[in-house]
Amino acid sequence: MTTALVATRPAVEVADVIREHGEAFLARHGARLAGVQRRVLRDLAACRTAALGGHVRRCGDCGHEQPAYNSCRNRHCPKCQAASRALWLDREATFLLPTEYHHVVFTLPQEVAAVALGQPALLYDRLFQAASATLREVGANPKRLGAQVGVLMVLHTWGQNLHHHPHVHCVVTGGGLSCNVQGVVDRAPRWVSCRPGFFLPVRVLSRVFRGKYLALVRAAFEQGKLAGWSDAAAFDQWLAPLYAKEWVVYAKPPFGGPERVLKYLARYTHRVAISNHRLVALTEGRVTFRYKDYADGHHEKTMQLSADEFLRRFVQHVLPKGFVKIRHYGLLANRRREQRLEQCRRLLLTVTVAAVLATAAPAESDATTAIEPTRVRCCPNCGSMRLLMIEVPKGGATPAARDTS
Repeated sequence: MTTALVATRPAVEVADVIREHGEAFLARHGARLAGVQRRVLRDLAACRTAALGGHVRRCGDCGHEQPAYNSCRNRHCPKCQAASRALWLDREATFLLPTEYHHVVFTLPQEVAAVALGQPALLYDRLFQAASATLREVGANPKRLGAQVGVLMVLHTWGQNLHHHPHVHCVVTGGGLSCNVQGVVDRAPRWVSCRPGFFLPVRVLSRVFRGKYLALVRAAFEQGKLAGWSDAAAFDQWLAPLYAKEWVVYAKPPFGGPERVLKYLARYTHRVAISNHRLVALTEGRVTFRYKDYADGHHEKTMQLSADEFLRRFVQHVLPKGFVKIRHYGLLANRRREQRLEQCRRLLLTVTVAAVLATAAPAESDATTAIEPTRVRCCPNCGSMRLLMIEVPKGGATPAARDTS
């Protein structure tokens, strides 16, 4: 008998919190929510339920029926990321170079993060601009590296406790094509490698990033794009202390080869504010979830919030409609990417990325981010492969079954 492969459903899901407490939350806060935030709440509540239609698989031997409802496909849904992540990773693997990669994180200070809640599209976009320009400028400096590097950036807006904590994770090549101080690649470039285990000085990155981001914010204010201040004096009073503040830029240990980078990308690129597997319980209007306390040795702890506060924190991390949260720069920028990567591979004089990945060890299992395996279509009751598919349209009558065995 063939055993069906069935994914384990978490005891509590974000959708459960929305279904039980979403109406009360909207009644209390709906007037202050953006349309895209209300749409996310609706989509997640309806995901993989009869509200979106679907089909029922009926066993032709024992008569067992198993509903399979449609997904909402919202990018903020914890249940709808596996398929899109797998397709994206397949494409991204073709861009990897057989070299060391580094992980750099740029974080907005809390004073700026608070303003970004009111204008997320503007200030998150400036975060990408400032961080990418910092990496390219410092990398192109002949005193540092003197090369154009490849950069992949992923925006996260949350911390482990769901508080607003906007930052970008950057995966950067451990070297690049030789260039001038403006970052223009030489006509006959050579490959310039970083020192083993070291990318660029964090203090320099932090101060350049601070200057670039605040210059972009000031320009936005002068162009009338930045709300929240009545006059230039009030804006300057808010801005001045930020120049004296140390901004957090963190360089983690290098990944190593491209197989390590793919493992990282699988965990971070399509992550949402909180996965269903971190939720522990939903009882008496309170949500309990697990989190890592980075201030206490990365120990795992539990936190309990009211359902209202949990949903308030969750919707803070809904991105504006159409906002691109994964971006490429430098050698990985869309313009001339294939040409640049081909130059890099020739100069590195090593095996192709495909050969490296073919011999790489499989990624470690991670219940919160692992790509869902293909499910075996057989009856979970008797193991029969003779299944009848019954289409279930939204709000419509069930049509006749058709044999899909």
